[in-house]
Amino acid sequence: MAGQLYLCATPIGNLEDITYRVVRILSEVDLIAAEDTRNSIKLLNHFHIKTPMTSYHEHNKIEKAKALVAKLKAGMSIALITDAGTPGISDPGEELVRQCYEAGISVTSLPGACACITALTVSGLPVRRFCFEAFLPPDKKERAAILDSLKTETRTIVLYEAPHRFVRTLQELQEALGNRRITICRELTKKHETIFQTDFMEAIAYYTTQEPKGECVIVIEGVSFQSLKEKDQKQWENVEIPVHVAQYLAQGMEKKAAMKQVALDRGISRREVYQAMLEES
Repeated sequence: MAGQLYLCATPIGNLEDITYRVVRILSEVDLIAAEDTRNSIKLLNHFHIKTPMTSYHEHNKIEKAKALVAKLKAGMSIALITDAGTPGISDPGEELVRQCYEAGISVTSLPGACACITALTVSGLPVRRFCFEAFLPPDKKERAAILDSLKTETRTIVLYEAPHRFVRTLQELQEALGNRRITICRELTKKHETIFQTDFMEAIAYYTTQEPKGECVIVIEGVSFQSLKEKDQKQWENVEIPVHVAQYLAQGMEKKAAMKQVALDRGISRREVYQAMLEES
């Protein structure tokens, strides 16, 4: 029988956040695939886990995944761990999972710590709806496209960033999104954990003089539906109502439907649209 792949969440800082189930599975599997074996050996030693390890990281993820799938097909059980948090979240684990499913290998996830969810829950910002962007891409065009798409994002946004790029990223975010409310989470679950509720302008001023340390999670307030509505309405301020109606008529709309849409676009009553059309006539 084929083996099974276990996605094992490991602590993002505080070692007490590991689960009993993860400790047991890491002790029982035949092999542990770790993003950085030098980092993970500290965790295994702490919990007296003697299971052999092999490296699985961004630079070998495709070929190494093939080798791991072969071992799984031969009946080995393998646990995948990342440097910190849940495998597959902003790390190469997704490639191994994809190849496992293509090969008919069973995959299960052992839930636990995740910096994204931890930061979101302590942010003080709305959490019912959120989007996770992980690290912004280094490619300038791709980065600009994502920043542009976030301008109208109504959900709370969660980003990761390294300290050496932190201030520059804050500046880019402010330029693209305006001065939004944000929460900056540093050293989550660790001794010097910091939760900083602020906005872009204040954060940029602060971290320009105070060197950021440790990887940070930035939680950003989404734009409100009302703000989007007002922005949409504002674009019609310099367009006369009859011209606005004519645009929809040119698209094949019937006059009544066009007038109704114009009223919605401008945030006014249909009576006002009708009156403007009468005056034009």
